[in-house]
Amino acid sequence: MQRTAKYLGVSLLGMTLVLATASVWFWYRPVGLNNYINKATIALALPSPELLTSLGLIDNTPLDFHSGKLGDYTEAGDRETLQRLQRLRAGLDRYGPEGLEGQELISWRVTAWFMDNQIRLAGLSRGGYAIGGGATVNQLSGVTIDMPQLLSDQHVIKNEKSVQRYLSRLREYGRVLGEVRARVASDRSKGFVPPDFIIEKTLLSMRTFTEGGAANNALVTTLAPKLEALEHITSEQRTAYLEEAQTLVASEVLPGFEALISLHEEMIPEAGHDAGLWRLPDGEQLYKAALASNTTTDISADEIHKLGLSEVARLRVMIEDILAELGLTTGSMEERITRLTEDPTHLFANTEQGRAEILAYLEELNKEVIGVAGDYFMTLPHQPVDIVRVPAYAQDSSAFGYYRSPALDGSRAGRFYINLKDTAEAPRWTLPSLLYHEAAPGHHFQISSAQLIEDVPLLRQAINFNAYAEGWALYAEWLAANDMGLYDDDPLGRLGQLQYQIYRAVRLVVDTGLHAKRWTREQAIDYMIANTGTTEAEVTREIERYVVWPGQATGYMIGQLTIQRIRQAAENTLQDRFDLRAFHEALLSNGALPLGLLEDVMAEWIAEQAQVSPG
Repeated sequence: MQRTAKYLGVSLLGMTLVLATASVWFWYRPVGLNNYINKATIALALPSPELLTSLGLIDNTPLDFHSGKLGDYTEAGDRETLQRLQRLRAGLDRYGPEGLEGQELISWRVTAWFMDNQIRLAGLSRGGYAIGGGATVNQLSGVTIDMPQLLSDQHVIKNEKSVQRYLSRLREYGRVLGEVRARVASDRSKGFVPPDFIIEKTLLSMRTFTEGGAANNALVTTLAPKLEALEHITSEQRTAYLEEAQTLVASEVLPGFEALISLHEEMIPEAGHDAGLWRLPDGEQLYKAALASNTTTDISADEIHKLGLSEVARLRVMIEDILAELGLTTGSMEERITRLTEDPTHLFANTEQGRAEILAYLEELNKEVIGVAGDYFMTLPHQPVDIVRVPAYAQDSSAFGYYRSPALDGSRAGRFYINLKDTAEAPRWTLPSLLYHEAAPGHHFQISSAQLIEDVPLLRQAINFNAYAEGWALYAEWLAANDMGLYDDDPLGRLGQLQYQIYRAVRLVVDTGLHAKRWTREQAIDYMIANTGTTEAEVTREIERYVVWPGQATGYMIGQLTIQRIRQAAENTLQDRFDLRAFHEALLSNGALPLGLLEDVMAEWIAEQAQVSPG
């Protein structure tokens, strides 16, 4: 099974920039730290109409100036963003950290870390690699993947004005594709050409989107039911809007895709097969920055590699014990898991009915865990989570599962996407841990808790740090098994949970292997197959993900181990006074934090709890 990839669509920069809906009023208030951070956030957020729509704060309100527009993807636009960041970061030093304490100190440290990280990443060329956002084009992300999903899933159609804005964005999309093509060509001239196998998968994704022509394109077909839901327009108006959308896709969007396709076809003869960042100009510096950004630590590639090898060895022992309990003792670990994976007893039919059964099963699991979550959490999400399929145009290269956060104003639920192109990748026994990671008590709990933080800059409610977010979601899988007892009568489900764990441990080994130790793509594939028991096709997609998202996959296990280490320290200090619900409340109630800051905050909480009298 291809394992989960997180937060597709909105980059770290995007996830962390927030627009204050009531921005007008605080421009006239005395300037304090929170107000400065809010002003800085607005200054960074306003140039990104896509971000504003993703956050769902002011679309279709009197303040909506953006939802008919798309952002600037030129190199000049990036330079302006960097200069703006540098000015705002210098201004932050006027407000701290000296003299700050409590939430104000946390807010200062979060903002400083975020800005410093973005400035560091902005100074690095990156080609098609998802290191610091920007105009990336690859098989998993960038404007050819994320923009269609934003337009079809997140652009809200509620009246004629919002329809007209949608059509305006289709026209803008042609401009964006042209700007991105220029960026790809510029990167190519500087030696940033992706490996041949990445170009081939990127081409597959783009060709899939364009096949069928404008009339059958998702940007047209997803508009039709939204128009049908509008009560105050005539059938003639609906037809006219659909025809205009089709015309714009044909004249603006598809030609932009075709130009990108042609450029990537031209690059194939000059692309090599080496997979790691080491092959690129300043590749070592790029990977160091990618690891620092994604783990929010200064841990080195060598240290991560050794940690991964140790965790793989530990988890193999646990998996062997479960396999023995299930009576599977013949063959290698890889072979025994493969037999289970391919056993028709555990598979859903690869039909529309089978896919519907998978979604229904995940809904059932989500209701079950929500029903017992109050025993382990003080605060439960007030937003629902929708469980939906990955769009057909993205499923050929998409990750198996991912999550998109709810709108800050509650107008849009959280969404857990699952790739159901081939149901053979989703044996029943593997689905519980996927659900616990993506929905409850994983990403959905963590992000919903962050959105409830009061009296802090809005940046704190929406910020996402990869190691914290993925570490929490991986910890949530472990929690379901070790505290919530959700696998007590389900050894196969427990095997699925351990397989997910070893998958993340393997990521530490292969990500650093590819980018720091000069492993080949094939070497990484072989190692992952041998230690996870998944098929070559599934593992190949995973490895190719690590190639274009260097460092991201290391955040999961680094984050989980940090959270477990903090919990162990709390249990050792508080002993029989340790309260798991209170621990989770403290862990989640400050929103996402860099791991070093998380350890500082939780150490302070542990010390405070130790001083509280038992009564």
